[in-house]
Amino acid sequence: MMDMSSQMSRFLIACIIAVGAFSMAWVWLTMTQALLVGSITLLVALWTNEALPMGAVSLLPIIMFPGFGIIDTKTTAFGYANPIVFLFLGGFMLAIAVEKSGLHRWMAHHLLELFPSNAKGVIFALALTSALLSSVLSNTTTTLLMISMGLFLSDIPKIQVRYLLAIAYGASVGGVITPIGTAPNLILLGLLSEHSLPAIPFVEWIMLVAPMALLMLIIMSWILGFGLENEPSQATESYPPLSVPQKKVLILLVGLMSVLLLNAPIQPYWDGLGLAEEGVMLGFGLILFAPKMNLLDWEEDRAKIPFRIMFLFGAGFAIARAFSDTGLADLTAHSLGSLGSLSPWLILLAVAALITFTTEITSNTALISVMLPVIYSFTIQNHLDPILFMMVATIASSYAFMLPIATPPNAIVMSSGIMNVKEMARYGFILNIVGIVLIVLFATFYWRYVI
Repeated sequence: MMDMSSQMSRFLIACIIAVGAFSMAWVWLTMTQALLVGSITLLVALWTNEALPMGAVSLLPIIMFPGFGIIDTKTTAFGYANPIVFLFLGGFMLAIAVEKSGLHRWMAHHLLELFPSNAKGVIFALALTSALLSSVLSNTTTTLLMISMGLFLSDIPKIQVRYLLAIAYGASVGGVITPIGTAPNLILLGLLSEHSLPAIPFVEWIMLVAPMALLMLIIMSWILGFGLENEPSQATESYPPLSVPQKKVLILLVGLMSVLLLNAPIQPYWDGLGLAEEGVMLGFGLILFAPKMNLLDWEEDRAKIPFRIMFLFGAGFAIARAFSDTGLADLTAHSLGSLGSLSPWLILLAVAALITFTTEITSNTALISVMLPVIYSFTIQNHLDPILFMMVATIASSYAFMLPIATPPNAIVMSSGIMNVKEMARYGFILNIVGIVLIVLFATFYWRYVI
């Protein structure tokens, strides 16, 4: 009964906050724009305080946006059928197969063998393992799979804290390495398609982001491992050879990466295969159900597909469309017009800092859904490269390390009970600054010449 009362209280608080946001917005905006502000505020509040299940909240735009006359039902629902949603569906299927076969444990064990057995070496091994897994699995799944490993490798609380932070931070850093690693990446790709901007191919994305992610992992591991050079760690148990299902999944993953590599154009020498990456990813996911593979069973494994996350993507695309269609994106971008007189690198710095620290207190998916249309309009008005600036915002939204609410990995390791918010915030603030600096440097001296 207490739980129901608490849930009702959180729901009413979210509604009050939304009404307040609508009332304030109505002073300066049109009725439609103010209703959109109120609706988005309600969605963000409900996502944050969990008064309703995430999947249920994510479906509310289909009712609210047409009901308030913001955009019609067809336009709203189209966001839930965005091709990027099916790209991620295929990725989810592959992630379930990796987890079901236990291939992730084999990968993690052998990767840990490559590094020194002291605590500092284990921190980098855990961060790198978490990052690599998170580049193809969700960062939530990766953290849940690895948290027991981090606790096993030491009995000393201060070292366990750093091991768990390495796993959580590594998952966040690794999520940006591939387009399917985390939700904001997919929202960016969907918005590029919506505005008929050139897509960033899978392999090109990796080439752009992987060097920065590796540098971030090295710096992060050094900070977390400071003073632990002589601290030993427990040895890991031996791991048996690959099983038949694990070999099948590994072969399928190698095949997927091979197709994606061949599909990537290398101008002027190779135009690529011309395949839609959404179809490739979904196709490889469906192969898992084929008779000779028998790696997934629909009746048994469909419950593991996180449809709530797919609905969350759909809500993000619907919000982005509503922001554009109501003119609120252009209006917000116009209000930021004074920034247009600054040097591009200063604007990049402002965008990266704003997104990074705002993500600490809200969902990065919800935030990036709102901000990308604004950044697009701002760059068009000021004759800047929209892809570059939206890329910076997207990556920055995953680099929030200070608070448990900032990302699911942060919340998961905090739930272990062996650390407090102060410890996470102390390391997280330093890494937030490092992340902002790296993103701006790579955007200024590398990405702008390649994108």
